[in-house]
Amino acid sequence: MRRDVFQAIADPTRRAILSLIAVQSLTPNSVAEHFDQSRQAISKHMQILVECELLKQEQKGREIVYHLNPKKIDEVEQWLNAFKKLLAGRFEQLDEVLQQLKNDNK
Repeated sequence: MRRDVFQAIADPTRRAILSLIAVQSLTPNSVAEHFDQSRQAISKHMQILVECELLKQEQKGREIVYHLNPKKIDEVEQWLNAFKKLLAGRFEQLDEVLQQLKNDNK
């Protein structure tokens, strides 16, 4: 089952995991050390991040190392940028209305 990226990043623990792995690639044990949850719970969070392709797994000997997938992060950024443009346009319209009201009151 492929999960939705936005569903995955809605969880604060998963966002914290992404932040940790963005700094450096980590094993599940290394990630779990940063949380007050069981290693099993952290592994479940990480599996969700893998399923939605925010994390990539790499087998190194007997360990699995997780890396951030920047292409998927770019997709999220593009989606957010569309909303930023929409909001910027609305704020520009509001500025124009306020300026017009200010000019009318003079």
